Amino acid sequence: MLFALWETLYITVLATLFSIIIGLPIGVILATGDKDGVLPLPKPLMVVINFIVNILRSVPFLILMIMVFPLTRLIVGTTVGTTASIVPLVIAAFPFVARLVEGSLREINPNIIEAAQSMGASPFQVIVKVMIPESVPSLISNFTIAITTILSYTAMSGIIGGGGLGKIAINYGYYRYKYLVMFAAVVLLIVLVQVFQSVGTHLAIKTDKRLKR
Repeated sequence: MLFALWETLYITVLATLFSIIIGLPIGVILATGDKDGVLPLPKPLMVVINFIVNILRSVPFLILMIMVFPLTRLIVGTTVGTTASIVPLVIAAFPFVARLVEGSLREINPNIIEAAQSMGASPFQVIVKVMIPESVPSLISNFTIAITTILSYTAMSGIIGGGGLGKIAINYGYYRYKYLVMFAAVVLLIVLVQVFQSVGTHLAIKTDKRLKR
């Protein structure tokens, strides 16, 4: 059980990290690439990006895991195990992260962006020095949502060979009728969610300049 707990943390943290690395720039593009945005991009490109993000978000995770077996085997060398489950987790999570980032950036007061532009800031400077710093509390809150969502996905990955607490709950709890084991795994998952949520909320409050006097 302790090893499964470590596997779950390993999968969740790495999958969240890679999802943020991929999803953050895509979310920035979605928020700033419109015709009237900070960094206007060609409309066909925006349509393609939105289409890909929407398609990946609409596919149920279990089906997505099976669909990306070839890609998982290409990257990791196998489709079963702890590390292999990270690939479909990232593919499922980065579009979600991108939409969360887009939402955070769109919440920024337009007057702040206009002030930066009036002082001669380039689009890149507006994004890096104004938009992202201003949206840090919201981004942290949304990344907390993302990591708890990915944690729930890790449990589902146990159905088709993923590691962690999901594997323990299904293989040793459900299939062998050891419901106490399944209950213990669920309790540990709930505890992890509470820990991640508490830490994320604390960091969001700490970085929110509106709460400082």
